[in-house]
Amino acid sequence: MRWLKMFILLLLSVVILMVGIMFAIHNTDKVAIDLVFVQLPQASLSLWLIAAFVIGGICGFLLSTIAVVALKTQLMSSRRKIQTTSKELDQLRTAALKDAV
Repeated sequence: MRWLKMFILLLLSVVILMVGIMFAIHNTDKVAIDLVFVQLPQASLSLWLIAAFVIGGICGFLLSTIAVVALKTQLMSSRRKIQTTSKELDQLRTAALKDAV
């Protein structure tokens, strides 16, 4: 089963690479990007689109990492609270048993 996953991953990677190469070959027009305050130099359209895709992926990764860290912090806090509450409950149970005897 593991070799099948690796094969599918390899095949998918090759297909994505081929599509990227074809995309770069067919989009060679030079364009200049004007970002209101900054004029970027002329480069091929495929380069700008791939750069935008990569920058978007990095931004998405960073934002999701922030969300994951926040959730892990909340999880640790909840686990600590559960542990404290569990200890308190055990103490109350043993105290109730001692009082009953």
